[in-house]
Amino acid sequence: MREGPTAAGHPTGATAVSSAGLTKRYGAQTVVDAIGLEVPPGAVYGFLGPNGSGKTTTIRMLLGLVRPTHGQIELLGASMPAGAEAVLPRVGSLVEGPAFHPYLSGRANLARLDAADRCADPRSAPRRIDSALDRVGLRAAASKRYRAYSLGMRQRLAIAAALLAPRDLLILDEPTNGLDPQGTREVRHLVASLAGDGATVLVSSHLLSEVEQMCSHVGVMRAGRLVAQGTVAEVRGSGAQAIAEVTTGHPELAAQTLRDLGLTGVVTTASGVAVPPGEMPPESIVAALVGAGVGVRGFAVTAPSLEDLFVSLTGEGFDVSQ
Repeated sequence: MREGPTAAGHPTGATAVSSAGLTKRYGAQTVVDAIGLEVPPGAVYGFLGPNGSGKTTTIRMLLGLVRPTHGQIELLGASMPAGAEAVLPRVGSLVEGPAFHPYLSGRANLARLDAADRCADPRSAPRRIDSALDRVGLRAAASKRYRAYSLGMRQRLAIAAALLAPRDLLILDEPTNGLDPQGTREVRHLVASLAGDGATVLVSSHLLSEVEQMCSHVGVMRAGRLVAQGTVAEVRGSGAQAIAEVTTGHPELAAQTLRDLGLTGVVTTASGVAVPPGEMPPESIVAALVGAGVGVRGFAVTAPSLEDLFVSLTGEGFDVSQ
């Protein structure tokens, strides 16, 4: 039995987004293959994968825009699509952006979208529109026509549209698309503030450096399958290994010392040796090297980056910057 909702609107102990066996086929082609998402309440969940891996189709199924071939979906504790009418007003989304009118101002476009929302109180519309514009940094450009907006400004207006009402869950498909570095940082801070207010945020992105800075959890898609899921630390730990690099003028002695410690995979580098440290504490490795007479000029443990991990999981590279 589920417990009652918390102050943030999530049932205690429930997932904010979950799916079981979620599958989408178009004819003989399987686009999404029996995935099981688990997005904890309050998480910033980075949904990652190469182009064509099934991310956007999955998001459309979560929002009821595409009907699954098989599987179950729950949003905020409600089964979908049966609970759509009750739960979707608590969900804000950005999926390739809404269709704005080019001859209307940014504010007028938001007013039009707000008026179409049956759950929105028209009496509070001006205040809510101003608040949404403030959160994305468009208050000063609110009276400009949409056709005069840059690509980055259009993306920000699309995010503002998702924030017209208080949301317990935000699902954002490539929210930093088209933004300059400053705009990207602002979106990152916005996502962090939304999570700080108690919302759960699911972010589809290909910018790994941004995901690494803003997300608490990640899910990685490959060819329609969810190949990894968990906290950033858990998923990183399941892939490529950390590497300890020793800078020394005695690489042969250092290599033998590391092997004597039981470490495997020792390789000689231009500046010394490198080895996966496994569970051995770095201080124990350094102490053994010094005790064996190795002159240690430098020692560093390099954790695998998300790029390293995703290449190992998917066999494809990812963009790591704008």
